[in-house]
Amino acid sequence: MAEQFLINFTPEETRVASLQQGVVQELHIERNNSCGVVGNIYLGYVVRVLPGMQSAFIDIGLERSAFLHAADIWEERAANGTEQRSIEKILTAGQSLRVQVQKDPIGTKGARLTTQISIAGRLLVYLPQDDHVGISQRIVDEEAREKLRGRIQALLSPEDRGGFILRTVGLEASDEELAADIVYLRRIWQEIKQRSVGMFPPVLLHHDLTLAQRVLRDLVTQETTAVLIDSRENFQKLKVFAQEYVPQVSDRLVHYTGDRPLFELHGIEDEIQKALARRVDLKSGGYLIFDQTEAMTTIDVNTGGFVGARNFNDTIFKTNLEAALTVAHQLRLRNLGGIIIVDFIDMEDEQHQAAVLAEFKKALASDRTRVTLSEFTQLGLIEMTRKRTRESLAQILCEPCPVCGGRGEIKSAQTVCYEILRELLREARQFATRELRVIAAPVVIEKFLEEEAQALTMLSDFIGRSVSLHAESGYTQEQFDIVLM
Repeated sequence: MAEQFLINFTPEETRVASLQQGVVQELHIERNNSCGVVGNIYLGYVVRVLPGMQSAFIDIGLERSAFLHAADIWEERAANGTEQRSIEKILTAGQSLRVQVQKDPIGTKGARLTTQISIAGRLLVYLPQDDHVGISQRIVDEEAREKLRGRIQALLSPEDRGGFILRTVGLEASDEELAADIVYLRRIWQEIKQRSVGMFPPVLLHHDLTLAQRVLRDLVTQETTAVLIDSRENFQKLKVFAQEYVPQVSDRLVHYTGDRPLFELHGIEDEIQKALARRVDLKSGGYLIFDQTEAMTTIDVNTGGFVGARNFNDTIFKTNLEAALTVAHQLRLRNLGGIIIVDFIDMEDEQHQAAVLAEFKKALASDRTRVTLSEFTQLGLIEMTRKRTRESLAQILCEPCPVCGGRGEIKSAQTVCYEILRELLREARQFATRELRVIAAPVVIEKFLEEEAQALTMLSDFIGRSVSLHAESGYTQEQFDIVLM
């Protein structure tokens, strides 16, 4: 399907949107003061080894120590099929270590590391510690895979160490293009090794490409019709990069010079706002509710105002079919990863369940990120995972609410009134004073003057002190103070 990429540059951040038939499919945002670190290679040192968890914390110069599991430590004997040694026999505190970031820091978790280095090129991925030659899993024809493997092996000299994985975009590449990519990737690896000599950790050895460059390298395909760029300076830089690195996409770069902002012209700004909402409305009248936590995301499907045309089962079936398409789209748009639970409306008909599951799998097939999907559980849920390497859209653009602390709810005014009454009683018993003054949000004070006026009067009579009220517009609904007068 024809695809367009829109790249919006500002001094502070880069934003990329992919469109298919005018509909936004993916959004990527990278800020200059908090760029992602996936793919970066560091010289770090071991801060602490945790034998009980078979993991270690590595300082690579980020705000939080990064996490390295024993399974992500490459060893010669592990590569040869022998048993992996326990982590305390491999690492010691203070040891220097060359590592690569697999996952960005997300929430309270540090970056996830591996010691098996991989360097992505235009056509190939270089594995300097391995001798394996692999082919992209998206190339499914076994005969074609063997031919491609033989072509790559023929380009490698016996004395050169290192393995390669052919990327999907390299399927039609010539031997000359593949050979050039091999030389380029090996040169990068030599530079990384030279840079680490004599350096004291933590230090960055290799920085992955910028967001815009990664789009040209990884996302632009033969089906991409144009890449619109709204900055002349960055258009020229990307043009040079493309001509040298991805020449087949160079002629698709277009400098956008219109008066209206590029994202506003194509409705991207509105789509960003919708992608941050908890509720997503379906065209039929149903709706989805997204609840995202650090560990997982839950998606609830509801019929809403959709009443259907024939019967209740038909209404549920049609709502679930539409929801399957929308959920798959929203996962890409919001870049949701990790464990995802989709609570479709219960369907008694097994054929309806099979049809909804098939529609969901079909919609997920176009996702560039690796997805695993289960069948319907006994409770009518679908459990799935989506590989998470970078922060979701909400994690990049939002922060927990300072009022509710991320709960999504606040205590009602009535609940706060009852808390104040209990606190007044406690203060009166502890301190001898003529008067107690309550300072709270206007909505709480209003509640005391109306529905809870009798309760406040009864308490004042019981403690034998007068209680005065003061509304403070700067207070949140849950905030209050009691002043001894």
